[in-house]
Amino acid sequence: MNIHESAEDHLETILKLREDHGMVRSIDIVHELGFSNPSVSIAMRNLRENGYIQMDDDVYITRLPPGEEIAQRIYDRHKLLTQVFIQLGISPETAAADACRVEHDLSDETFEKIKAHAAGGKDNIRVCLKKQESSGITYERKARKAGTGVVKWSVWNTST
Repeated sequence: MNIHESAEDHLETILKLREDHGMVRSIDIVHELGFSNPSVSIAMRNLRENGYIQMDDDVYITRLPPGEEIAQRIYDRHKLLTQVFIQLGISPETAAADACRVEHDLSDETFEKIKAHAAGGKDNIRVCLKKQESSGITYERKARKAGTGVVKWSVWNTST
């Protein structure tokens, strides 16, 4: 499935709006994303032409199976990544914003590993780090920006 990040964002937004309000129109997406009406109209036309959505006579949007699959995949990633980031101590607002950026770029393999760790609970990350340290890899926790709570992990291989 080769689709642009902006199309994934639009499909995800349609899914969230439909969950919250039932029916979705282009103008709802304009308000939700803060994009211009012409920009959203072009995006909807592209999604429609590529078989991801359909619009009825009253301009209500419905996701077709390929669009539903993409929207659900991105939304599931967004929710899980947001929760993982919050568990790491990141504020909910920053966690959601960062999840929105990351959800598109992670490989399926990486996401599945994150998902498996999340299923093991928040202590699972520490367990993983201990296992890695015993195999000669050391992790150091550093703040990216003082006082932000944003964490960056640096990795060194000490076995060489």
